Amino acid sequence: MSDTPTEKKKVKTILISQPKPEGDKSPYADLAKKHKIKIDFRPFIHVEGLTAHDWRQQRIQILDHTGIIFTSRNAVDHFFRICGETRVTVPESMKYFCMSEAIAYYLQKYVVYRKRKIFVGDRKFADMVPLFKKHSAERFLLPSADQIKGDILKTLDEVEVRYTRGIFYKTVISDLSDLEDVKYDMLVFFSPSGIKSLFHNFPDFVQGETKIAGFGATTHKAIQDHNLRLDLEAPTPEAPSMSAAINMHIKQNNK
Repeated sequence: MSDTPTEKKKVKTILISQPKPEGDKSPYADLAKKHKIKIDFRPFIHVEGLTAHDWRQQRIQILDHTGIIFTSRNAVDHFFRICGETRVTVPESMKYFCMSEAIAYYLQKYVVYRKRKIFVGDRKFADMVPLFKKHSAERFLLPSADQIKGDILKTLDEVEVRYTRGIFYKTVISDLSDLEDVKYDMLVFFSPSGIKSLFHNFPDFVQGETKIAGFGATTHKAIQDHNLRLDLEAPTPEAPSMSAAINMHIKQNNK
């Protein structure tokens, strides 16, 4: 990914370090059309499921638990994959605690909704605290990746519920070697892992005039820790989403 410092320029090309949204309707598609810019998507990291053998090394008995905490659709997929590969039949009495409605709806891919006890948070993990307190007698299993946000474990510890964290999948750096000579006006990151992937793939990366956008405090810190210039921050009160932040930036700078 080459970069040569140039004079300040308008943002005409953007690389989002995530998979392309499914379907034609997305805020980024609207942005591209509205401002006549090119927006590409490329995941800088991806998820790989643990093998049944590696899962068993954790010595966790799924059926020792009465409630499953889901924080992502990846967690849902890999939980039921491991159950299938290890021949674990999840009882209808199992309770599911989902961080958002989107995750709860996704559960329908694996369970008959009306036959299950499903509890849903508002969107943030901390919003689930009342649910955990109400169901404090449950023994929770938290399917997660090898890397997890610290506030999730901190919240569970503070609530003092009985829980087991199980690693069902891991975050892996993607091969971006085909982008070696491709240049974008803006790179957009959503996690410290994305920044790690950038320097793993391009150890000699020089930012120059390339603008870097980051979502979330941990991403902002990772950008600055790597001595990069953080040109666009989200979320903010004015721009709660990355697409909204990019829209504001382009309106101000592409005049």
